[in-house]
Amino acid sequence: MDFNKKTFEMEVGGRKLSFEVSDLALQANGAVIARYGETVILATVVMGKEDMDRDYLPLIVDFEGKNYAYGRILGGKYQKREGKATDDAVLSGRMIDRTIRPLFNQGIRREIQLIVTTLAIDPDCSPVFTALAAASLAFTISDVPFNGPAAGVNIGLTKQGLLVNPKPTDLEHGFDFMSFSSGPKGKINMIEVEGVEASEADILAGFKLAQKEIDALVEFQEKIQKEIGKPKAELKIFGVEKEIEAVLSKVATPEKLEGALFNADKAVCETKMKALMEEVVELFKAEGKEEEIPKAMFALEMMLDWVVHEKAIREEKRQDGRKMTEIRPLYGQVGLFERNHGSALFARGTTQSLAITTLGSPEDEQAMDGEMSPAKRFMLHYNFPPYATGETGKMRGPGRREIGHGALAEKALKNMMPSKDVFPYVVRVVSEIVSSNGSSSMASVCGATLSLMDAGVPIRKPVAGIAMGLMSNEKGEYKVLTDIAGAEDHYGDMDFKVAGTADGVTAVQLDTKINGLTFPMISDTMAAAKVARLQILDFIKSVIPAPREETSKYAPVILMTMIDPDKIGLVVGSGGKTINAIVADTGAYNIDIGQNGQIFITAPNKVAGNAALERIASITKDYSVGDIVSGKIVKLLEFGAILEFDNDKDGMIHVSELKKGFVKKVDEVVKLGDFVQAKIIRFENGKFSLSMKALEK
Repeated sequence: MDFNKKTFEMEVGGRKLSFEVSDLALQANGAVIARYGETVILATVVMGKEDMDRDYLPLIVDFEGKNYAYGRILGGKYQKREGKATDDAVLSGRMIDRTIRPLFNQGIRREIQLIVTTLAIDPDCSPVFTALAAASLAFTISDVPFNGPAAGVNIGLTKQGLLVNPKPTDLEHGFDFMSFSSGPKGKINMIEVEGVEASEADILAGFKLAQKEIDALVEFQEKIQKEIGKPKAELKIFGVEKEIEAVLSKVATPEKLEGALFNADKAVCETKMKALMEEVVELFKAEGKEEEIPKAMFALEMMLDWVVHEKAIREEKRQDGRKMTEIRPLYGQVGLFERNHGSALFARGTTQSLAITTLGSPEDEQAMDGEMSPAKRFMLHYNFPPYATGETGKMRGPGRREIGHGALAEKALKNMMPSKDVFPYVVRVVSEIVSSNGSSSMASVCGATLSLMDAGVPIRKPVAGIAMGLMSNEKGEYKVLTDIAGAEDHYGDMDFKVAGTADGVTAVQLDTKINGLTFPMISDTMAAAKVARLQILDFIKSVIPAPREETSKYAPVILMTMIDPDKIGLVVGSGGKTINAIVADTGAYNIDIGQNGQIFITAPNKVAGNAALERIASITKDYSVGDIVSGKIVKLLEFGAILEFDNDKDGMIHVSELKKGFVKKVDEVVKLGDFVQAKIIRFENGKFSLSMKALEK
């Protein structure tokens, strides 16, 4: 297909990145196909024709992960087309959304939709990197007003040093951290980091390298824009009108604004804010400007935003009276519920995470359908019911925010989980946010750590997380805030979350409302976050110093053994007959056998588990001539007796081997049901020959 195609190419991380712009998807405002290695992404941008009645920017970002992109037909027996987006697709879409959203004028009221479609996936070439590049260029060359371009890049730290867009093979021997950072030229406005106790210094070095790569990608897009970009549409921008502001200032005085916002008691703030809003409504009704009330409310929000920023920057004053580096009061408790395998409550101020841990068998691993990730042994799920903010609402499945927050908390803890050989359980933690007033994802990290230790999971080290905020202005002045509460999150410029152990960082996530952060802002934030993280870790250790030595009596017991892989068939039996019989006879829940001969037995208690273990040991036991066995006589023959031993083995005791001397009849020496001992004197063609005579003195 030619379609008047133009191709633009550059190199990133030692591989070619190309953009194709053609008549494909010609009815969209902008469309780009990006290729990186053999990963191919289509990004399309469409803007509505009319302004919408909204009080926010109506931007929609959809990441469409297609099964055909992996060269596989997935789904159930009857359902073969794509359904609900996978978590991987949701998280990828969120990263793109968080990068581009701050780069639009927030006063735009036209609906704007970005659809990213995966056409082909090369495991060596990141779809998120490719998709963001395609999305940014689609906006940049379109007529949609966009304060980009933007770009992002993966940076990994391995034994080889810092790598740009590393391949899976580069990481197979481990890494200190993997990051994806993005933003416009000279700034970073979105970060995702997974670390294995990485140092702040190494992560900051990674951000510096990422910024260099981002700037090169942005400059490349700017050149393309100059060549083929459309003129930007002139849109009506919804903002604060001076006439509205003049009327509003009659009641929204600086004193009232500060009084409505600055109080440690959230309920008091809500009451005062409600009263102020009612006063604004009455004023505009009295002025005969009732139709202007929505605009007045928008203007009031902008005035409140300004007050919060000015108080922080000029006076280091926070909404609840805390110092800039002060953490809200902490509370923790473990062992809340007897029946749960592990439980904990962690609270920071009025944010509360109720974390419940469940231990399962190896067969409970989560297969990642349609994604390139291996099966998961550790899962952390996050729920945010409406009552957490004192509201009513419909209870539906997890939304994008819940999936994203759970994934972040899971990332913070996953590299501190024990290996399967050390702790064979599959582990699921659920964080129920029962009250929220800022940074519930980091509360989930802390609550999950407490809950895991309460469950007896031997995590390598406790993990804690903290959310940092920012107040900045156009002059470049800024203040970093530790442990942001709700109002600071709402009016502030960033949500910068850092989690880790006492020895390093395990996860970072950044969202901004401004166009990005400078390197000094990022460096200051990381330093302050480390101080706060260490304080919270000390608190966690005061609640439960170490993982419990034993799991709950209600948790299943898992025993592990190894057998010769050639004997797997003996344990399984024809059609699973043997293994099913072991489960039925012993009361074990299940028996999981790996191709390497590793066996995990999951049982309700040690008695059942050990019984199954003994059965497997007897089935797979190696016998040598001279071994002594014991068992029951199960059959009498004219020329000897059959002895059954070790549950499923049997051997012949010839009449001449029953005892010393002449034996006329077999039943003179043994009878059916007798328990006797015998020595193995021969083993040929899978058959045992036994002797009782050989044991006589």
